[in-house]
Amino acid sequence: MLKNKVAIISGASRGIGRAIALELAQEGCHISFSFRQKSTEAAQLEKEIIKLGVKAKAFQVDITDSQSVDIWVAKTKELFGGLDIVVNNAGITRDKALMGMEKKDWQEVIDTNLTGTYNLCQACIIGLLKQKSGSIINISSVSGVIGLARQVNYSASKAGVIGLTKALAKEVGPYNIRVNAVAAGFIDTDMTKELKETFKDKMLETIPMARFGKPEEVAKTVKFLAGEESNYITGEVIVIDGGLSMA
Repeated sequence: MLKNKVAIISGASRGIGRAIALELAQEGCHISFSFRQKSTEAAQLEKEIIKLGVKAKAFQVDITDSQSVDIWVAKTKELFGGLDIVVNNAGITRDKALMGMEKKDWQEVIDTNLTGTYNLCQACIIGLLKQKSGSIINISSVSGVIGLARQVNYSASKAGVIGLTKALAKEVGPYNIRVNAVAAGFIDTDMTKELKETFKDKMLETIPMARFGKPEEVAKTVKFLAGEESNYITGEVIVIDGGLSMA
């Protein structure tokens, strides 16, 4: 379905990003992905993707640095000959109650999750406008939809990603560029493994499906939004949370 398309994915060395990279590669998509520190994991993923019969390249990128992102995008186009799909996945948490949240806890999350999304979108948008095609998928969170206690910074950043998604979708829709978001709930990744067991048990009680999601479940939705089956969908936020936000 995505044969010979080129995707650029931020923060793909593990977790949801890794699952997205593999899912798109299995559909024939060439993959350029970034990592921050996990060089061993990134190298392993690059090898796994190449074994699927497509091209892949890992780039160490500071997603908060617009110049670094610009260079990454330029090298991706040079290496793969174009760009069709943009996935903003890179994200961090610094969970604390607001009264104990330091300015750096706020700023680092906003810089990575929201400004990082802005940086990659802006670096890619001119090329997509020129070719009058493309799909941008931004990974948000249920935290940005309903807000979660002790996540004032994270909720704000992910709500911002949703606002960015809807505004950009209106801006570039006439150019046949689609922009959508996926609001993920609690997904079984390294990030959720760091949560306290008591907190996880409490969350499981509030999720109607009584389990955390799998990275592959998010990845399949991203694949749908990247492909032709979703050609008339833009500005949407697809929530994947087992019913948490409904509850």
